Amino acid sequence: MLKVGVLGAGHLGKIHLRLLQESNKYELVGFFDPFTENAQKVAKELGYKLFDSIEDLIEEVEVVDIVTPTLSHFECAKKAIEKGCHVFIEKPITKTVLEAEAIKTLASQFHVKGQVGHVERFNPAFTAVKDKINNPMFIETHRLAEFNPRGTDVPVVLDLMIHDIDIILSVVNSKVKNVHASGISVISETPDIANARIEFENGCVANLTASRISMKNMRKSRFFQKDAYISVDFLAKQSEVVRMKDVPKKPDEFAMILQNAEGVKKQIYFDNPEVKNNNAILDELETFADAIENGTDPIVTLRQGTEALRVAQMVIDSF
Repeated sequence: MLKVGVLGAGHLGKIHLRLLQESNKYELVGFFDPFTENAQKVAKELGYKLFDSIEDLIEEVEVVDIVTPTLSHFECAKKAIEKGCHVFIEKPITKTVLEAEAIKTLASQFHVKGQVGHVERFNPAFTAVKDKINNPMFIETHRLAEFNPRGTDVPVVLDLMIHDIDIILSVVNSKVKNVHASGISVISETPDIANARIEFENGCVANLTASRISMKNMRKSRFFQKDAYISVDFLAKQSEVVRMKDVPKKPDEFAMILQNAEGVKKQIYFDNPEVKNNNAILDELETFADAIENGTDPIVTLRQGTEALRVAQMVIDSF
């Protein structure tokens, strides 16, 4: 079992603490949170060992799980890596691309592994269809959330849209060519609603919408590719694959058949893959343990986390 410590005991930090304690791949050593009142309350009520400083915690562990506000990710990761600890960093990897590049370099220099907490990669609705997503040419995503003061220290692009940016970069095998975007601040100091159009060199276009002041929650993505349409509902954990194939010689009488102006007929097939229930946060933490133990690449590498941040920054810069 890998000895792990958690930095940050806010809403998400407490979830990480609980899951790491339950995991059979980690030994939870303890946590540190600079907000003394909250830290002491968590330690007293939940029984986790509270350390007096980041440095004291790092000395006792092999893996550091960073669940602090984004602004402090770089300093926390730097201290952990320089002590030879592997790092799991909540998304976004850091506040700036320059900081992310520095973390990548440090991890390589000190021969440690790092993973970024892009948890939607582990959403069962996505994992059920990701192997069926093949060279999509148009992607549309909607990520809408009811207002929550947590996360408003960064633009909605870094808070919400970056999830979809990471998913898109994981399935589009091409470089970003152009980004056009608009963002509006409604209640926060930074944009609360954003829309972005990302164009790739291979011709793929992705249209992303994110809002943190919606009346309802929505997390849906749609992928359009040759002869197939794939929808993923990250919130309801449902996915659907709609395929178009040549009509067989003897189609079923209930078959759905489309015919274009040239007389070409296609039959539509509906497939709802089995979506297995899981705990995505536990999965991302435990697959990181596997990567450390087996010497393999984590599922979301520091490089991928950096690229998601780079494209997110391109979106912000084009407002």
